[in-house]
Amino acid sequence: MQACLICLALLMGQMDLQSKPVAHLPPHRNYIGNQFGGKLLELIDAPAVVSLPEAPPRLDSHRVPWEIDIKNLGPQAVSVVSRSGFRLTIHVGQTVHISWNGAFYSRK
Repeated sequence: MQACLICLALLMGQMDLQSKPVAHLPPHRNYIGNQFGGKLLELIDAPAVVSLPEAPPRLDSHRVPWEIDIKNLGPQAVSVVSRSGFRLTIHVGQTVHISWNGAFYSRK
């Protein structure tokens, strides 16, 4: 029974990610634009370091706080950084959720 509940929880988590529009960072581009807010951004052959927007809008195009899910599809780990000092390494196969509160980035 416990195994079924764990499987159900994992499935629900995947459904949440799939409900977001998927976007891809163009090859060899080392920055994430504001337009990726509210989306699942898949990184394929991304540079080792990718920058977040300096100051994204407080709200994205759907009028919700700016946030992004980033999935690294490889082939190497990617560090996501900001000028304000935020730094996060995303390993191959890992998905992270990053949000902006108007002053700084945080991982949720």
